[in-house]
Amino acid sequence: MERFLFTLTVWMVSFLGLSAHPPASPLELQVRVNDRCRPVYSHGGKHYIEALKGREYTLVMINHSDRRLAVALAVDGLNTIDARHTEPRKAMKWVLEPHGTVEISGWQVSSDRARRFYFTSESDSYGAALGQTQNLGVISAAVFREKAPAVEAEYRRDAPAPAAPAGGVPPESKARGELSSSLEKQNHDEKSEDFAATGMGDSMSHRVERVRMELEPNPVQTINLRYEFRNSLVRLGVLPQGQDRLDRREHAQGFEAPKWCPEPR
Repeated sequence: MERFLFTLTVWMVSFLGLSAHPPASPLELQVRVNDRCRPVYSHGGKHYIEALKGREYTLVMINHSDRRLAVALAVDGLNTIDARHTEPRKAMKWVLEPHGTVEISGWQVSSDRARRFYFTSESDSYGAALGQTQNLGVISAAVFREKAPAVEAEYRRDAPAPAAPAGGVPPESKARGELSSSLEKQNHDEKSEDFAATGMGDSMSHRVERVRMELEPNPVQTINLRYEFRNSLVRLGVLPQGQDRLDRREHAQGFEAPKWCPEPR
């Protein structure tokens, strides 16, 4: 199957940290906030990370194999390249060179620009702006190996922007009106009824190029990461009750019992 895929013009350096990386799997996927990898918790056969409301995050993909990989990467069920919801084989994909690393920090809105990911509530999410809220709270990756080196491989630095889904990717001016930036969200308290989703944040430079590859027909690896705010992780049993903010407040006190300097015996 021959498809046009996307790759970054500049490859990034690798990071260390907790990640979704089963043994002997070719791809390692990290979720990073302020250059720190978010811990991954396993519970009930699923993998979870804690979302920090209002904070921007980056998805770091590391290829541990000696072959090129093509990765269909979706946030909240939406492809990070064109915001479509498709099966992995038909999805636009990111290309990783052997032992290469790629950082994806936002939704790709043109060939040289992206809009940052940030954790927010469902009502403020990019999925809600597009009317697609069925798959909020999940980060997914489907990994394909290159079948064979492409004949007459093409690299085009000024490739046209990928086609938008029905309804379109909101232009920046419209998105500003519908979605607040992450900076405006950082001081908001987490509400108990809120559930985590991803918003479309500030614009940044993110140049890509199109690559023609022939891929194996089926993915060799799939990754699904659920993300929730802390109170939801406690309710699900992923984190212990003692780490809940409300539980901590219940044990707060104004003063301790008086203490005096001990006398030597």
